[in-house]
Amino acid sequence: MKKILATLGAAVFALLPLTACGGDSDGTVTLKVNEVTHSVFYAPMYLADSLGYFEEEGISIELTNGGGADAVMAAVLSGDADIGFCGPEAAIYVQLGGSNDLPTVFGQLTKRDGSFLVGREPEPDFKWENLKGKEILAGRKGGVPAMTFEYILREHGFTDADINLNFDVAFNLMTGAFEAGTADYCTMFEPVASEYQAAGKGYIVASVGEAGGEVPYTSYIAKRSWLDGNDEIAKGFLRAVMRGIEYAQTQDATKVAENLVSHFPSTSVESLATSVTSYRNIDAWVTDMAMTEASFERLQDIISGAGELDRRADFGALVDNSYAAEVYAALKA
Repeated sequence: MKKILATLGAAVFALLPLTACGGDSDGTVTLKVNEVTHSVFYAPMYLADSLGYFEEEGISIELTNGGGADAVMAAVLSGDADIGFCGPEAAIYVQLGGSNDLPTVFGQLTKRDGSFLVGREPEPDFKWENLKGKEILAGRKGGVPAMTFEYILREHGFTDADINLNFDVAFNLMTGAFEAGTADYCTMFEPVASEYQAAGKGYIVASVGEAGGEVPYTSYIAKRSWLDGNDEIAKGFLRAVMRGIEYAQTQDATKVAENLVSHFPSTSVESLATSVTSYRNIDAWVTDMAMTEASFERLQDIISGAGELDRRADFGALVDNSYAAEVYAALKA
C-alpha cells in the first residue's frame, strides 16, 4: 500500500487542480467524507450528523465507505473526498513518498483498535497464547488492524513461526469468509461482532483494543491546501464531532443507540446499545482530538515491527493539532 500511495500522491499533485468542498444554495457547505469502514466504533461522527451538530455549523456531510485506508487516502489525494477518515499510517506512507501538498492529520477520534476477536467456540478463560498454531483473519497486510494484531502476538512471546495471520481476504469480506469456514478466529468490529455472537455464529473471546493499548487508530485527514483554504470549516467539523464524542460518552447507551439507527437502519437499537457499551468499556474514543506525539511514535513502532516502515515520519510535518486544540479549548471554556 505504501508504494501505491506514494506513487499516486506524486501523480495526483502534479496533474490535478485544487478542489474544494461544495456549497448549497442555503449557504450550507457539503463536505465529502470518505470513511475507512462503517462501524459503531465511529459513533461520535454519526451522532454529530443525526443530532444536527453538523447542521448547526452550516455543514452537510456526504459520507462514503472506502473499504480500507489505502482507498480513503487515494480519494483524498485525487480530490474525490475533502476529508479522509482512516488510520494515520496512510498519511505516513504518502509523506515518506514525498509531496508538496501533504495529507495532514487535523483531528483524532479513536485511540485504540476497535475490533474484537471472534472464535468458533466460547473461551471464557481465553489467553493470547491459545492462538499458537491457529489461523486468524486479522485484515490486510500493512493495515493497522493486522499490524496491531501482530504486535500483540509478539508482546505475548510469539515468533514468526508462531504467527499465522491470513492476509488473503479483503477487509470487507473477512466475516463472510469466516462464516464460510475460513480460519479459526476472525477480528470483527461492532455491531458485527455482537450480532455474530447473538446469532450463535461465533463467540467474542477478547478485545484487540484492550490488548493493543493506546494508539492513534483513526483520524481525520485532509490535504494541506484544503485545510489552508477551509480553516473555519475544518474547525466547525471538529466542533461537531467533539460534541458527538461527549454525547456518546455521557448519555444512556440506549439513548445513544436510538440516535444511531439512521446510520444503521438494519441494526436493532438493542444491538447498537450493546456495541456502544462495548466501546465505552474499552475506552475507545478520545476526549481531546489533538494527537499526542508519544502515541504517534508508538504507532510507528507497530508499523516498523511489522516490517512496513523504512524510516520514521516527521510528526510536526504530518500532524496539525492547532484546529483541535482551539476548538477543544473553546468548548471546555
